[in-house]
Amino acid sequence: MRLTLEPADLRNAVAAGVLVPGQDAALLNFLQQQHPERASFQLAHVAYYLGAMLIIGAMGWLLTEAWMNIGEGALLLFSAAYMLFFTLCGRSMWQRGQQIPGGLLGAVAVSMTPLLIFALQHLMGWWPQDDGLGNYDAYYRYVQGSWLVMEAGTLVVGLLMLRLLPFPFIVMPIALALWFMSMDLTELLFSDSFNWEQRRWTSLWFGLLVLLGSLWIDGRTQRDYAFWGYLAGLLAFWGGLSLMDSNSELGKALYCLINLGLMAVAVLLRRSLFMIFGGLGVAAYLGHLSYEVFADSLLFPIILSLIGLAVIGLGLMYQKRRDAFSAQLRSKIPTSWQNFLPALRR
Repeated sequence: MRLTLEPADLRNAVAAGVLVPGQDAALLNFLQQQHPERASFQLAHVAYYLGAMLIIGAMGWLLTEAWMNIGEGALLLFSAAYMLFFTLCGRSMWQRGQQIPGGLLGAVAVSMTPLLIFALQHLMGWWPQDDGLGNYDAYYRYVQGSWLVMEAGTLVVGLLMLRLLPFPFIVMPIALALWFMSMDLTELLFSDSFNWEQRRWTSLWFGLLVLLGSLWIDGRTQRDYAFWGYLAGLLAFWGGLSLMDSNSELGKALYCLINLGLMAVAVLLRRSLFMIFGGLGVAAYLGHLSYEVFADSLLFPIILSLIGLAVIGLGLMYQKRRDAFSAQLRSKIPTSWQNFLPALRR
């Protein structure tokens, strides 16, 4: 069972004589150095992540057409300088103990890779002339086999950056590049026959593979790389699932059951991300029932409210008997499965 230590817990340990005065601060500092992503999420951390996302957006999907007009050579130098600058700054911060902003700057540097390769391909004349996608912002909006080199380069740079700065958020641009690659490879194979329905299925299966891969590494690494893998996998899997067209009530009910399954997985893995996505899916299905199936029913909101109260009651019961429930669950699951499920590993 995973425990979350707060500074107040360590102070209480000092007061109880378990720790010598001064050891609480030293232990807290050590844990924050070992697991910066698990440190208490403060306002400064919000600023770090927001700043990184603003830079990634500015140099990615928000890059305007005006930047394409400065020329491939200037664009190549600009992107290379940005990558080098962010890498050096990130490494410097990392060595000074500022691992969260340092790691985020490393992720920003990785996110610049597609732009650098895009400029290099155009400058060297390696860009396909018949793809009709001359602007970089199309990379985030269209599926096209021409992007494969950019995605492969991002994957390589991301893995190298993880060796230099082992920060879990760097997994996110790597997973995004793999997601794009799965779409572009499928488009390259099927060409004009690759329709939106196939793209949704591709996204769903790719997301499922990422979730299984994240499950495999969950609990096996010192840092929590699995979190961002779960997030990327859920975005691809749940997004593809939710965008599928279903003209039957049976299909919509199956969608609800899958989302209920995600909520059950959240309990097994003790990962709230699955609960959030599953809850959104169940809410969407209940909204469908409310506005289309039971639009004229007076009892539907009352019954739904009672179900909601029952769910809250079950949550309270689980919270009180969580350890006993986990022990019973562990006793009924084969040992080989226990070693595979992160939340049940000893």
